[in-house]
Amino acid sequence: MRWCPSCCENYWSPSDFGNCRKCYEEANKTKEELKHENDDLKAKVDFLSLPLGLHSPSFSDVVLVASDDGLGHSDAIPVPIPAHRAVLASRSPVFRAMLENEMEESLSGTIKLGDVSCDALHSFVHYLYSAEASLDEGMAIDLLVMAEKYQVKHLKTYCEKYKVSKLVWENALMNFAFARQYNAKILEKAALLLIMDNMDKLSKCEVYIELVEKDPRLVVEIYEAYLSMHSQG
Repeated sequence: MRWCPSCCENYWSPSDFGNCRKCYEEANKTKEELKHENDDLKAKVDFLSLPLGLHSPSFSDVVLVASDDGLGHSDAIPVPIPAHRAVLASRSPVFRAMLENEMEESLSGTIKLGDVSCDALHSFVHYLYSAEASLDEGMAIDLLVMAEKYQVKHLKTYCEKYKVSKLVWENALMNFAFARQYNAKILEKAALLLIMDNMDKLSKCEVYIELVEKDPRLVVEIYEAYLSMHSQG
């Protein structure tokens, strides 16, 4: 009999490359986590790749303006945020279309973003340059909506992962409905799995009652997914 060289407690198996089953599975789990982390870092490198010299505000050639001051005061004097056309175009196909064609935004050098607060716009522009954002529930929602509208996929994934990390039963149905509205597949899948694990509570949920009235299609899809899962099992 031989002991596992990693934990020195359990017998090792040749089929597990010289480790006991427990250590073998933990090592594989660590490898999978490292692979996910490495893939995330590669995606971030691709997102951040830019020609040299485009990070200095002194060379900005376009400004972005929010529709309000973050307090719902749409008549407040907007604060322009300087940016670079090349950065915006490389991050977002929507901005690229605006800036490559003779649209008002391209000619004036000012891009006005409706239905967005100054705080959200600042965070959005900061993310376009750094691939980092300070998130809370509200900011994650605002940035995910902007990411969907301007097709910034890396930011959308970033916000979805944050939202998934905050999922609990009490907000699962609300997040599922939100995810469906903004095509957030990662969040949608995670929320649906949590809902299906708590089907006995579903009909008692306040959001459920609202959805039955406003969007019964979503409720039907939840039941269909639940029944499909159990029929396969």
